Amino acid sequence: MIIDKKKIIDMMGKGLRLDGRKADEFRKIKVEYGITKSAEGSSRVTLGDTVVLAGVKMEVAKPYPDTPDQGGLMVGAELLPMSSPEFESGPPSDWAVEVARVVDRGVRESHAIDVKNLVVKKGELVWNVIVDIVTINDAGNILDASAVAVLAALKDTKLPKLEKDIIDYKAGLTKEKLPVKELPIAVTVYKIGKELFVDPTNDEEKQIDARLTVTSIEDGSLCSLQKGGEAPLSVEEIDKMIDIAIKHAKSLRKDM
Repeated sequence: MIIDKKKIIDMMGKGLRLDGRKADEFRKIKVEYGITKSAEGSSRVTLGDTVVLAGVKMEVAKPYPDTPDQGGLMVGAELLPMSSPEFESGPPSDWAVEVARVVDRGVRESHAIDVKNLVVKKGELVWNVIVDIVTINDAGNILDASAVAVLAALKDTKLPKLEKDIIDYKAGLTKEKLPVKELPIAVTVYKIGKELFVDPTNDEEKQIDARLTVTSIEDGSLCSLQKGGEAPLSVEEIDKMIDIAIKHAKSLRKDM
């Protein structure tokens, strides 16, 4: 059942939401580490009824010609049909691509990973960090859940053993952690009518006019901004959304 947009706006104008939360209130979040032994790092994030997994695989390859002294990062997202009736099998949808790009950009622009420490042999061999996002249940706000899951998986990652420049998966993982030096947290602030709110349910998410995903690091510095939705945002609204996002990022970081 799709809830009427006017009802959502009227309730938010009174400081209420369909599930009893306030406009600026997140659902309960739970972050679990090391959920699978087949990845070098993994996590599961439960945000209300939304469940997202993230896994990291490390590979060695030649660096890109223009960055011979840097390793690589790639984030992909698979929105499984079992997690929502709106997701289909096959090539990545536009939404899957957007989720992956927003999360990737936040990690990349924050310089969360020291890519220069991923060099095995300068100009010849580097580590590439490959991150996969998988949705288990979409009950709204998979953007923020995915961003937290990816950060948690990166924190959990240990490098596999190299033997003559080849990964020896049978030898297991070393004690060397992935060089994560920043903790970027993405918080998406949504607009419906004139109301701003966070962490939407499916019913709320379907009715939004605009959204702004704000990624920030521990000192409050901004790493990336990504707008979605058709409605424009004023400078005043953007400033307010950034303030809301940074406040919640500090709270979410404590849950990791």
